[in-house]
Amino acid sequence: MDAFRIVGGSRLTGRMAVDGSKNAALPLMAAALLADEPITLRRVPRLSDIANMSRLLGELGCDVQGEHGTMTLSNFDTSRTHARYDIVRTMRASICVLGPLLARRKTARVSMPGGCAFGDRPVDLHLRGLQALGAKIELKGGDIVATADRLKGATIFLGGAFGSTVLGTANVMSAATLAQGRTIIESAACEPEISDLAALLNSMGAKISGAGSPRITVDGVEQLGHADHAVLPDRIVAGTYALAAAITNGDLIIDDFPYDHLLAMIDVFNTAGVHVKRLNQGGDPRRCRVQVTCERLLKPVMFTTQPHPGFPTDLQAQMMTLLCMAGGNSIITEKIYPERFLHVAELSRMGARLVRQGPTVIVQGVPRLVGAPVMASDLRASACLVLAGLAAEGETTVSRVYHLDRGYARMDETLNALGANIERFNADVKVEAMVPELV
Repeated sequence: MDAFRIVGGSRLTGRMAVDGSKNAALPLMAAALLADEPITLRRVPRLSDIANMSRLLGELGCDVQGEHGTMTLSNFDTSRTHARYDIVRTMRASICVLGPLLARRKTARVSMPGGCAFGDRPVDLHLRGLQALGAKIELKGGDIVATADRLKGATIFLGGAFGSTVLGTANVMSAATLAQGRTIIESAACEPEISDLAALLNSMGAKISGAGSPRITVDGVEQLGHADHAVLPDRIVAGTYALAAAITNGDLIIDDFPYDHLLAMIDVFNTAGVHVKRLNQGGDPRRCRVQVTCERLLKPVMFTTQPHPGFPTDLQAQMMTLLCMAGGNSIITEKIYPERFLHVAELSRMGARLVRQGPTVIVQGVPRLVGAPVMASDLRASACLVLAGLAAEGETTVSRVYHLDRGYARMDETLNALGANIERFNADVKVEAMVPELV
């Protein structure tokens, strides 16, 4: 099992580009199940989640050519409808094949996805939305079984206890493209990844309006065809590397930075003393070039994670790491996943002073972090521990970085090219080598 050995204290400088978005690419790949013709996707990131989705689509009769970069997807067997547990358990986004399978093949059997390390994320809103379109939903042997001869348009409310559901919106919107009549999705997720999915579906021949707003309208069509689509830049990857520059007091130029998709983060940055300067003012604000610099003395801030366009929950852990180095007390409240604080204990091992009270963490700034062995619990917690290692004095070992490889393409290589000192090694081999032979 791979781990990182990080020697902290290096200042990040140089230039890098943001990869295509994982959270956009996975539903885009699933949407190929709706098509009668091949779909081409560009700027697909090189990630383990992408490889797992390719494997799942292959089992569902969709041929995937290309592992990353440019990918072509085409259906060759529309009789396959079972998304097995062995693959679905590897990533929660597998659930987004449910809507496309149901709409195009009239039946879908998808293993119930498990919860993440930081808490359960139920799929009841997905199922309620598909039932409103006329699907019959059953649970058999841990699988969701959905059937419908022809879905019919309806008005559907998708709001939940912690806001709108992104994958639920993707599922219902995708299914509605082939439904009979008009579908109106109220309290739809407003995330950029939903707008990107709608753009692909419209290129395929769908009729979707309002994506990116809380009200999406879909007029059903008879079939969907070929499209060629570039995946939008990953706003979470962009935010993570901007935070890496800030925590090392670096000076980093980032290309393909989705400025318009990170306005809430940039607002918090401004308060804390991190500066994100656009270098091409006339360019597309969703894919621009920025320079990230940081004041030597960071200021404390208060923020709450919210659905887009609020502060992203997927950047909460990384931002907490930066605020560990700020003067004074910062307050972070998690409104999307209240249990998403497994990184708190690991940061505390590195000298952070953190006090959790329910969904809120009080961050008491410290002069320095100290290197220590830490363990990643999920994707974004992995990233926050790497950032902590970059800033810490001495050596930090981050184990279980397979989490990191799900959402960041070779982060160690990217950071090393910018001046970091990170070694990837097989922790299992090292442990075995230390065990003496029995005589």
